Amino acid sequence: MVKILEKKFIDMAMNKRLISMLVCPLSKEKLIYDEDKQELIAKKSGLAYPVKDGIPIMLPEEARKIKK
Repeated sequence: MVKILEKKFIDMAMNKRLISMLVCPLSKEKLIYDEDKQELIAKKSGLAYPVKDGIPIMLPEEARKIKK
């Protein structure tokens, strides 16, 4: 049980590190991770990219439009 929890925390730290390296494919801006909505927000582009099962979907056509 401890090994499973330890792996989960390592995976979460790795995911946050990887997410921090992503940029919006349109504006090339850094993204803001909204953990509650499971989205990566690109303010300049006005898009929210979904994160499904821990995988960021970085396709503009899959992103939700948000107010700039």
